[in-house]
Amino acid sequence: MSTPAPQKPLLAARELTKNFTVGKTIRPGSGRTLHAVDKISLEVFAGETLGLVGESGSGKSTLGRCLTRLYDITDGGLDFDGDTITKAEGADLLRVRRKMQMIFQDPSASLNPRRKIRDVLGEVLKVHKIREGSAIEDRLVELMDLVGLRREYLDRYPHEFSGGQRQRIGIARALAIEPKVIVADEPVSALDVSVQAQIVNLFSDLREKLNLTYVFIAHDLAVVRQVSTRVAVMYLGSIVEVGETDELYANPSHPYTQALLSAIPQPHRRGRPERILLKGEIPSPLNPPKGCKFSTRCPIARDICGQVRPPLAPVSQGRSVACHFPGVEP
Repeated sequence: MSTPAPQKPLLAARELTKNFTVGKTIRPGSGRTLHAVDKISLEVFAGETLGLVGESGSGKSTLGRCLTRLYDITDGGLDFDGDTITKAEGADLLRVRRKMQMIFQDPSASLNPRRKIRDVLGEVLKVHKIREGSAIEDRLVELMDLVGLRREYLDRYPHEFSGGQRQRIGIARALAIEPKVIVADEPVSALDVSVQAQIVNLFSDLREKLNLTYVFIAHDLAVVRQVSTRVAVMYLGSIVEVGETDELYANPSHPYTQALLSAIPQPHRRGRPERILLKGEIPSPLNPPKGCKFSTRCPIARDICGQVRPPLAPVSQGRSVACHFPGVEP
């Protein structure tokens, strides 16, 4: 019996890098380089939900905007649906946007307060030439039904909705052009806990109903575990561990992942349920450590950790870790 061909990723980043220049003046050569995303290689497969977690300032949102090409990429490569989109622009970038959409953390900031929901959603269909004439109205009604809102809400303004309802409208806008991939940047962090559960369930229902692929960015580890099939852990612009959700939560290999999961009120790991307290603050992306970026806070760091940056390498089936001593507990 022949071995089935490995599945090709729908979205793949190859040593993707995004730098910003800060403190720049009119003086030539002024300014410092902020390393927001540092040579990240990542694959997202069709039909999965990849959770992206890490502390504030780790580069999660910047990576999400690079994956959707809302930010230009400084270096590296980005492939989507069989095409290289690293430098796509104009009509080529518009075609990419039809297949890949983004949902933002604050729906209030991403909805025009002066426009009715009918106009907000209808504009997307017109720009991408998805529907014309009466077909636009049919699609708007369909979108409202998909996200659990009444169709008469189309004639209301954003301020007339609750936070959860506004996020549902943001989801409807992302779904309007029938994308293959949705990057959701902290989509439930601004919502009440009870509403969070409803939106998370909506994401899961839509993934099954529409065969969607998600990159789900969040700092709430419990939410990520509920919604994700795989998890990538970020620290200071780099990915330190990737693995299947249940296995990663049960047996984290990187010391940073171990510390993150120990902070969950009801531990999901076997063995050591006690809290792992990290010393110090996350270093500045303006001046990251020379070797392993986590070495300045790592409880098991040794001399090599401060000198040589470990690559993200496979340690078992479906698990990759960027650590010189993976699996060693503090």
